Amino acid sequence: MSRSGKFSRFATTVADATGHPLAFAVAFFVVVGWAATGPIFHFSDTWQLVINTSTTIITFLMVFLIQHTQNRDTRAMQIKLDEMIRCTEGAHVSLLDLEELSDRELRAIRDQYERLAEEARERLRAGGSDTDNPEVEAR
Repeated sequence: MSRSGKFSRFATTVADATGHPLAFAVAFFVVVGWAATGPIFHFSDTWQLVINTSTTIITFLMVFLIQHTQNRDTRAMQIKLDEMIRCTEGAHVSLLDLEELSDRELRAIRDQYERLAEEARERLRAGGSDTDNPEVEAR
């Protein structure tokens, strides 16, 4: 297995584990335990530094793990959506892989669909139907 495969498996496992209610309970009791030891350590700077440093390090590392799993999930979802478009009769195959287009190109396509939606709403207001399949210019 490749390094990236091992990291993906590790990141997914950690993200799943830290998203579990038991992980929240553990974190909650760690904070409660830390707070309870305040009087013992006279609420010293070192006592505060322990929780601040620990939470900062954990948060810093979790950002990368969560971002990795989110990126992976997003890529998988995009592939699934692309397949649904590809296999839907009458769908515009030019919509595949839209996430690779520039912002300007995406705005142009979005504007086109906003116009179609407005036309459909106007047809509904006039007592018509919005379930037809108006042609969209290929991009």
